[in-house]
Amino acid sequence: MFPLLQDPTVFQELKEVLVEYVKLNIPNVDVIVGLESRGFIFGAVLAAELKLGFIPIRKPGKLPGEISSQAFVLEYGTDTFEMQNCGLVKNQRVLLIDDLLATGGSLSAASQLVKKVGGEVAGCLVVMELDDLEGRKKLDVPVHTIMHF
Repeated sequence: MFPLLQDPTVFQELKEVLVEYVKLNIPNVDVIVGLESRGFIFGAVLAAELKLGFIPIRKPGKLPGEISSQAFVLEYGTDTFEMQNCGLVKNQRVLLIDDLLATGGSLSAASQLVKKVGGEVAGCLVVMELDDLEGRKKLDVPVHTIMHF
């Protein structure tokens, strides 16, 4: 992923692809939620281009204020995501964004967390998906992928 970010021409083209993809395929999104950490990069850029707010989902202990959390299982252990309770307005349509969909654990946890805080997940958008790992089977929301491997 980092070589894409290091080349300004490629990064600009990827940004344009993401913006157009969302406009055409995921209408009526109210807010972008990005997963730590590379989801922050793509999510913040996408939110700015679409004139939407951006909300981060972070690892434990990094967000101020009242938070909600969601534990999840990884292929190598467990982890937890947190989100500020004040970030979303009830029933806002959320687009979750991350760089990679592999086993689906982190996106599934993020989706559950958004719902716990009161949002509605309009879909998940990832730059790359590792199809053989079948991570999208863990998600009960639409999954949109730019590149499949």
